Amino acid sequence: MAGGGFVDENGGKRVHLYEYRITGYFIFACVVAAMGGSLFGYDLGVSGGVTSMDDFLKEFFPKVYRRKHAHLEETDYCKYDNQILTLFTSSLYFAALVSTFGASHVTRNKGRRASILCGAVSFFLGAILNAFAKNIAMLIVGRCLLGVGIGFGNQAVPLYLSEMAPAKVRGAVNQLFQLTTCLGILIANFINYATDKIHPWGWRLSLGLATVPAAIMFVGGLFLPETPNSLVEQGRLQEAREILEKVRGTTKVDAEFSDLKDASDAARAIKNPFRNLLQRKNRPQLVIAALGIPAFQQLTGMNSILFYAPVIFQSLGFGSGASLYSSAITSGALVLATFISMAFVDKFGRRAFFLEAGVEMICVLVAVAVTLALKFGEGEELPKGIGIFLVVIICIFVLAYGRSWGPLGWLVPSELFPLETRSAGQSMVVCVNMIFTALIAQCFLVSLCHLKYGIFLVFAGLIFIMSCFIFFLLPETKQVPIEEIYLLWQNHWFWKRYCTPEENEHELDGKSIPPI
Repeated sequence: MAGGGFVDENGGKRVHLYEYRITGYFIFACVVAAMGGSLFGYDLGVSGGVTSMDDFLKEFFPKVYRRKHAHLEETDYCKYDNQILTLFTSSLYFAALVSTFGASHVTRNKGRRASILCGAVSFFLGAILNAFAKNIAMLIVGRCLLGVGIGFGNQAVPLYLSEMAPAKVRGAVNQLFQLTTCLGILIANFINYATDKIHPWGWRLSLGLATVPAAIMFVGGLFLPETPNSLVEQGRLQEAREILEKVRGTTKVDAEFSDLKDASDAARAIKNPFRNLLQRKNRPQLVIAALGIPAFQQLTGMNSILFYAPVIFQSLGFGSGASLYSSAITSGALVLATFISMAFVDKFGRRAFFLEAGVEMICVLVAVAVTLALKFGEGEELPKGIGIFLVVIICIFVLAYGRSWGPLGWLVPSELFPLETRSAGQSMVVCVNMIFTALIAQCFLVSLCHLKYGIFLVFAGLIFIMSCFIFFLLPETKQVPIEEIYLLWQNHWFWKRYCTPEENEHELDGKSIPPI
């Protein structure tokens, strides 16, 4: 599959002049910014565990509690089928998708750092409200504040990391966001495992401890530098040059700084970046980055497993403690997978990880469906050996997702947008991601109830479709400077019809772009 290489707009003589070394200042900035992922991850991990705790259910969802304990002697798919209960989870994501458009304005005009700070404050307030909730209304309002925090954080952090990182290590650096997300999930599962034994307020501690990553992110954010790209975009050129020299560890940044200024000049000509996204020349970014990848990331079914891992394992016959422990194992697999992806994604590329993991995930989902079809349902307890087998293959699924659609679902979109539409494009990414996250969260348990094992076959079919999408439409972006990504489309077998040099307002001076 032809993709596209990259050259400099002045004939390919500028990109190779980029210089950098990894400095302590650069590491500090990226690690602190990546803490935004821990907010998302902690919530993903904690919400599913809390919704399976008896004390939480007795206080807010007594009908679900009675149904759960009326079926202690059997396992079925429908114990937790309650739309208000799932609204507790999905309300956060509906709030996040709305807030991301406000985040776009802040990110573009006030900078990436400002959005990170706003996200930390909102998430902190939501955690406090949830911890002291006395009724469902307080829970939902708290979840909405958490959602605003995630909307701002998820909008700004991937952009921040991609803009700070040198091209050759951008994949690994950007995946710090996924790593902290996974660590947040893992820590939340262990906290749930511990607080499940604290009666009757353990669930309050689980929800309240979300204030910790929010506070760390806010305090660290006060010391964060703004990205050079954003400073140039705001016209603060001298400050941008100083920050670029500090994060690159060298004063020899003339070539990269010139490219940033050129990109900024193009960006300033764009008065309405959201409308600009709809132009023909931006069709690849719209279809792949703003719509396709963020939607497909949720349609893998992975977030359903993360939301409801304790609930799923209880429904499959595991006890409350064993289900939380099993979900912690799967979270650990997610962290391991992220390290694998960070180590190799800049060597083997994005497409290889997407496609190889897609085949693996399809096989696992089919195996889960077949196992459940043969061995589970109608009040029949799963044999211990079958239960262990399901945990193992779910871990294999998590390992595949965790080195492909998980981290790359944030990395690749953050790479593809030009500066003039980058904040608007990332808002679209977060919005579409949160729409599908919320829909999956709201619909998964009722789908599990009605489709039973068939839900896993549905996800397998969707992964086949999205793997074809990647194979045919996504060029390889590894080690391509972020302000040179636009050149990939001009030599792609499909997108070149939309992205001729004239339409992109970039001339290649007769230079050909070698295919990948």
